[in-house]
Amino acid sequence: MVSGIILTMIFAVGCTKENTPSSQGEPEEEKLKVYASFYPMYDFAANIGGEQAEIQLMVPPGVEAHDWEPTAKLMAEMEKADIFIYNGLEMEPWVEKLLAAISNDKLVVVEASSGIAPLKAEEHEEDHDHEDDEDHEHEDEDEDHHHGENDPHVWLSPIHAMKQAENIKNAFVQADSANQDYYEENYQDFAEKLRALDEKFMEELGNLKRNEIVTAHAAFGYLADRYGLEQVAIRGLSPQEEPSAARMAEITKFAREHDVKYIFFETLTSPKLAEVLAREVGAQTAVLNPIEGLSQEELSAGKNYITIMEDNLTALKKALGE
Repeated sequence: MVSGIILTMIFAVGCTKENTPSSQGEPEEEKLKVYASFYPMYDFAANIGGEQAEIQLMVPPGVEAHDWEPTAKLMAEMEKADIFIYNGLEMEPWVEKLLAAISNDKLVVVEASSGIAPLKAEEHEEDHDHEDDEDHEHEDEDEDHHHGENDPHVWLSPIHAMKQAENIKNAFVQADSANQDYYEENYQDFAEKLRALDEKFMEELGNLKRNEIVTAHAAFGYLADRYGLEQVAIRGLSPQEEPSAARMAEITKFAREHDVKYIFFETLTSPKLAEVLAREVGAQTAVLNPIEGLSQEELSAGKNYITIMEDNLTALKKALGE
């Protein structure tokens, strides 16, 4: 009797050990493990990877992408990753350190901005005119520390976003050629949405009263370049950069001369400077989202790259049409 019970227990344990990994582990093993540096890379990867990928957003919701650095724990997890996606153009200055720290021969690394002609970082007129050269040397060094000489915010042009999505799709195909048709089809669907978004921007920003936008930081160069807008930024490429008094005076003068109705601020950084400037020139404030990261609230509301770009278009139409 006892021996029968023992045999039953051994059999039960054997079944549990044998069946659990196959029922729970196999689907996960089949999916590509993908790490995407910050939100736009995550969104593009999700559109292409679909059901075949398990995608990890590296910069957490609500965190400013410019300030983030990977943890030792995350680096250890990436030893088992299949794909690592980053923007490039020094948006993620920690990438070199990350790749040097991990030893993963199968990892497919994709710099999503590859093949896109970069815009030079915006130079403010005061950099040439202001007498206090020492201060400006310090500001330039600070900006170089964050990004270097090129503007990394390529994803804010839907046409460049399409190229980034294509680079990401190629990485998926390289890592999982058996599902090439699936990734190609997903890319074509997403590219069509981006093309439609570009056409909508082109059409709806084409005949407005003004074309000058005053922004919290110089993130919208590619968007401005694509749709014939003039970006005047309170800060440079880094949202943490503090503008000089001369710069604030220059923007105040510009806003008054061009009858600017709205000063744009962002969701993940303090709106204080935009509010001060708006009060000074009798303008209102509104959000123009650089999509460097989404807040938890935005994610919970089901926001994504396309819907936020549509929100940006609505904000631009209102600001430039009044």
